Order: sequence, then C-alpha cells, then structure tokens
Amino acid sequence: MATWFLIIFISLSICFLLHFFLRRTTSSLPLPPNPNRFSFLGPFHWLRKGFGGFNSYLRSIHHRLGPIICLRIFYLHAIFVSDRSLAHKALVLNGAVFSDRPPALPIRKILSSNQHTISSGSYGATWRLLRRNLTSEILHPSRVRSYSNARLSVLENLYDRFRNHGEEEPIVVIDHLHYAMFSLLALMCFGDKLEEEQIKQIEFVQRRELTTLPRFNILNFFPNLTKFFMRKRWEEFYQLRREQKDVLLPLIRSRIKLRDNDSEKKDQYVQSYVDTLLDLELPEEKRKLNEDEIVSLCAEFFNAGTDTTATTLQWIMANLVKNPEIQERLHEEIKSVIGEEEEDREIEEEDIKKMPYLKAVVLEGLRRHPPGHLLLPHRVSEDAELGGYKVPKKGTINFNVAEIGRDPKVWEEPMEFKPERFIGEEEEVAVDITGSRGIKMMPFGAGRRICPGIGLAMLHLEYYVVNMVKEFEWKEVAGDEVDLTEKLEFTVVMKYPLKARAVSRRRRNIVMA
Repeated sequence: MATWFLIIFISLSICFLLHFFLRRTTSSLPLPPNPNRFSFLGPFHWLRKGFGGFNSYLRSIHHRLGPIICLRIFYLHAIFVSDRSLAHKALVLNGAVFSDRPPALPIRKILSSNQHTISSGSYGATWRLLRRNLTSEILHPSRVRSYSNARLSVLENLYDRFRNHGEEEPIVVIDHLHYAMFSLLALMCFGDKLEEEQIKQIEFVQRRELTTLPRFNILNFFPNLTKFFMRKRWEEFYQLRREQKDVLLPLIRSRIKLRDNDSEKKDQYVQSYVDTLLDLELPEEKRKLNEDEIVSLCAEFFNAGTDTTATTLQWIMANLVKNPEIQERLHEEIKSVIGEEEEDREIEEEDIKKMPYLKAVVLEGLRRHPPGHLLLPHRVSEDAELGGYKVPKKGTINFNVAEIGRDPKVWEEPMEFKPERFIGEEEEVAVDITGSRGIKMMPFGAGRRICPGIGLAMLHLEYYVVNMVKEFEWKEVAGDEVDLTEKLEFTVVMKYPLKARAVSRRRRNIVMA
C-alpha cells in the first residue's frame, strides 16, 4: 500500500512540476515595456493630446522603448507594434492566434449591429461567411470587370466636373473624388445608377458618421453613467444612426422589391452587394440577416471603398502636383503605351498592366501616405510570445502601418516621395503588399484579416490616377501651394485639402499641332 501511494505521489509531483515549468515558460515572460510608471494614469497622459496627437505620442515612445510597447488603458492592456518582422510573425506566421477582434465598444456595437460586419466581426464562422460572400460575389476579378462601364461613367463625370471649373479656377480635388467614389460604390452596392441627389444623401450620412464619430467616443467610457449625464449626446448619436437608416433602408427595400417582382428579368441586372446579402444564412444563429445588419454591412462597404480610396487618390495627386517632374514622367509612360493617336480614349485595365511607373507611383503613395496609420485592433485568442514579450490571452494588439512603411532601415529617405524605389535598380526585392512573403509595407494589413478589397482598391487607384493625368496637367495654385501636413479623421487626410488647376492636355495638343 505504501509503495502504491509513493508511486502515485511521485507521478503527481512530476506532472505538477512539468505543468508549472511549461506554464512558467510563457507566463513568466514580461509584458512589453510601459512608458508610464503608474499604469492606470496612462490614458490621461495621452488622451490630453487628443486623438490627432496620439500617433506622434506613439512614435516618440517607440523610439525610446523599442518596436513593441504596452499601454495600460484602465483595466485593458493595449500592445502596439511598429516592427515589420514582428508584424509578419504575428499576422502571417501565427495568424490563427492573432486574428480575432476585441469586443466592440458601445458606439461601435450599435453601428456594427453587434459586430455583424466584416471589419468588426469576431474570428469565426459568421465572419468567414460574410468575408467569403464579399470576395467571391462582388470582389472576384470577373465581377470587378463587369463594373467597367460604371468606372468609365464615373470617370467621364469627373472630367466634366473638372472642366466646369475652367483652367484658371482652383479645384478642391477631394470634393470631386469623394463624389466619384460614392457614385461608383452606390452602383456596386445597390445595382442601379442612382440620381445625383441620392448619391449626395448617401455621401452626407456616411461622411458625417466618419467625421463626427470622435465626438461620441466619450460615450464608450462608463456608458451607464453617460446615458444619464450625457443624454443629449446619446440622443444625437441615435439620431445620426436613424438618419443613416432613413437613407439606406429605402434603397435596400427597393432592391428587394425589384428582385422579388421581376425575377424573370434577374439576368439583366448587374448583381449588387445587397443581392448577395439577402440569401445568406448565419451559420451560428441559423437565421438570415435582418435589416439593421444589412444597413451596417452596406455602410461598411461604403466606408471601406470610398473614404480610403479618395484619401489616397488625393495624397497621390498632391505629390504629382508638388513634383511636376514625376507627373511628366508618368505622362510620358502613358503616351508610350497608348500612342499619341489614341490619346482621346480611356485607358483600360489591360493598358495599366503595361505601366510599371504608374504602379510605382501608386505604391509610393500608399507607402508614404497610408490612409490608416494603425490597423484596426486585433485580439489574441491565447497567450502568445512576440519579440520576447508576452501577449496575454484576449489582449489587444495594434500594428503601426505608417511606421513600418517609413522605416529608415528598409527605405532610403523614407519621408521623400520617390516612385523610382519600386522599379529598376533601386528595387532590391520586389515588394509584396499582401505581406505573405515578408512585410516591407502593409497599407492593406496582412494575414487573415488583410483588406478583402485590396485588388479593387489598387485598380481604382491606378485607373483614376492614370486617366486624370492623361486628360489634364495638374498645376499648383499660387498662394495655395501643396502642404503635406497630416490630419486624423476617419483616415489620415491632408490638413489643408489639395487645391490645383486642371489644364486640358487635349486642347494643348491641338494648339501645338
């Protein structure tokens, strides 16, 4: 009896020691360094700078403490990473662990219909269904090609708007780019070419949501108290959501009615994003999407495809105006591909593939001016190690896109706009913007949560940049010179929007002839 007791005691002791040792190898790792001596004071230190100053605060802390740091935000640990190798290890090599999302804060929970969107959804079956539906039904290359007439129509409308200003009157470029992107995404979302007033209504409610959202962030802290002490602000937020639904729901219901009543003509319609959402069944809840969820998904579709693209287009055009020699080199490439005898026609996708300098200009725009300086927060599903530090289970981790794309160890003169770095002898290794083979820049994220619209975004950026440069010479306005100062809204925008003159190249060519 004593022998068996001894054997059991020794076995249990060994198991306990092994468990303790294995657990210690991860739990004994320190958290990344925290810049604040008293962690609970962290939020008050950087919140006083405002959200616009947060990026500069992060940059200074990274330079002092290294590429991975931890900020204590009340009871939460938020880890920030600014190193490309650590980002690749987390997002690509260990994607399953680092691909979840933190629970939505109260405001985001309402706007995302309890995280029933692709960008906010928890990593699981519902998220996979929504993402697969978008990528296979709307963003598949064959489907994207079917929207070519819509892209041309939007381009011609852009030309008309620019010409209406005249060649001497300054153009606030971003206003026209926003309208153009909303026109295009409206057709992709609802399947019909909408009236200008309808497009402007969509643009108004979506832009207002993005630009006023910071005003409501305070409601996320202690919502039970703010609902009592800040009732007017809560009501203002609910009104914003109601007005968004008032604009989007009639368009959704109109599409449902059209589909149900004219099913025999279904083949004649351009398939829309709304069409693809109507028949989805959520695998975990065994039901179809409700109207609130479809509104949230449509709003996400607009936000992801309009503001980011328009913002990046403005940054690229600003650099072309500021650097006329780059603009001229791009124009020379255009002429060499399409020939001077065909300068009146639209540049199509097949032409774009023959323009390496165009691609270099767009990539440099994305590297130097990524529309988001931080990826949306990720959450880890289990304790993990990164850079010699512990990332605790359910911890939030953030990746600094701007710092990675401006790393002086990777990019020579990183703050300069130099498309040449992506072509010819200066390019040591081809840059993979998906990050799968290694990360040098990641404007669309990387890994399992990479932006599903990366292909569409690149097409729109290249298509509109090349055609705008083909049709017009863009010139700086005296007294309104290009200023590349940044400002944080939903995306990182130009603090002073680009004003430029669009001089028709077509008329100039006729005069020269």
